[in-house]
Amino acid sequence: MNDPHIWWYVTRASAVIAWVLMTLSVVWGILLSTRIFRHSDNPGWLQDLHKYLGGASLVMVGLHMVSLMLDGWLSFTLPEVLVPFATDYRALPVALGILSFYVLLTVQLTSLFIAKLPRKAWKGIHYASYATLVLVAFHAGLSGTDVGQSWYGMVSIALVMVALVAVLVRMLASRKRETPQPVASMPAGGSRAARAVGPAHNITDVGAAAASLVGLLTRTEIPQLERQTMVVAEMSATAAGVLGIRLLPLGGATLPAWRPGAHVTLHLPNGLERQYSLCGDPADRGHFDIAVLRVDNSGGGSSYIHDQLRPGMTLEVDGPLNHFELEAANDYLFIAGGIGITPIKAMIESLPERRMWRLVYLGRSRTTMAFLPELLSRYPDRVTVLADDERQQRPDLSQLARSTADVYCCGPESLMAGVAQFVPPERLHFERFIPIVRAPQVRSHELDVTCARSGVVLQVGADENLLEALEERGMPVSGSCRKGVCGTCEVRVLDGIPDHLDSVLSDHDKDELGVMYPCVSRAVSRTIVLDI
Repeated sequence: MNDPHIWWYVTRASAVIAWVLMTLSVVWGILLSTRIFRHSDNPGWLQDLHKYLGGASLVMVGLHMVSLMLDGWLSFTLPEVLVPFATDYRALPVALGILSFYVLLTVQLTSLFIAKLPRKAWKGIHYASYATLVLVAFHAGLSGTDVGQSWYGMVSIALVMVALVAVLVRMLASRKRETPQPVASMPAGGSRAARAVGPAHNITDVGAAAASLVGLLTRTEIPQLERQTMVVAEMSATAAGVLGIRLLPLGGATLPAWRPGAHVTLHLPNGLERQYSLCGDPADRGHFDIAVLRVDNSGGGSSYIHDQLRPGMTLEVDGPLNHFELEAANDYLFIAGGIGITPIKAMIESLPERRMWRLVYLGRSRTTMAFLPELLSRYPDRVTVLADDERQQRPDLSQLARSTADVYCCGPESLMAGVAQFVPPERLHFERFIPIVRAPQVRSHELDVTCARSGVVLQVGADENLLEALEERGMPVSGSCRKGVCGTCEVRVLDGIPDHLDSVLSDHDKDELGVMYPCVSRAVSRTIVLDI
């Protein structure tokens, strides 16, 4: 460490490595967004690598800045490496490098709270990564001591060209996705029908839990769902009693990003609100695909859509929201009952070709089982069909206990209850259509509710709905299904003991995260403090 040139070497090496890592991080993100790596491995692993590359580049930039201060020839001071134009040595190129550092730092920090930031704001910040590459290229070309060396020129040209090609691929992919496609022939990622009544429930949704935990620790506001006006572009039958619908944003705007398992809320012209799963390729940001099952005595939502909705009509759409994300695993067992195939199909479509998975699909008859011909055609060796009109007895679910795969189940409550008897909770993931009937822990009583952020204190009567009471007082809460299944009305609990009567997450998970869903839940304690 006494060699006077050591820090000069460290400065040069760290700068080049940081530039390479920045470029790889941006390129990797572009490839993920265009789904070029879709058949390589699970998206979760690929996204983790994208974050790692970005974080590693920030570390190398920090090492580069420290080595500049330790280099005996340059002898930068702390202000000179942190404040643009604070140095006389090549002031403009050094300032560009400092600005790129702050942009990179902002991108990395906001990525930690992506679930808690307005989506448009985060997108604007994240796209600044492109600006970072431009700033770094000029910084390296104008201030690098190795400029003029052949190896340095080749590395620089290679990095710039790789970045340019990746950006062009991203632009071409985006333009391609903006071209509407018929609902009857969905792109890879598939069309999947929507849930009939309510959206997701996931017993072990680690991703959602982690995002909520970050929000709890930082006391940030639970984000409001985005609302947009969308046009019904196309409608077609995807199975007996199932109607596929493509929604386009009014004005051709790019839609929010989403992952398989996400759902949106439709505000129907008859005043009803209904949640439906998104069906198509998550990389297609130009439209939403849903599908709706006709359900008798459903409350009017599915009947209206099947009988009254027509192409050209506009709808207000909230979302997307997701409580049923697919977690990375080596092996999957999917169990779908009837219209429960809807989220399962999207998960299957999102998996790489080499991933191990099996599907057990139950239904009344093959004609009523959505997507069955497509699934059998594409995956004949992985799909087991159990139709009621083709078998004499109920399926034996005890064999599930011998499987080591992660189990994702969606369908009637009787099916999910049977599966739960044989699969350990840590490997079991549920999505429910309707809420479980739950008895309150205590007799309903008057409740004193303190809204910590707004300073409002209100009294909620024994027979008064907590969500409705908050809405009437003008509190910033949103409700959708109002049955305890969609999770839209999530609020954080700062003090008090909730009485969980919903079916969104397990009670243990809700208590761990410190959240409740006031559309159906109340409190065991006489007082409760909410973070709103």
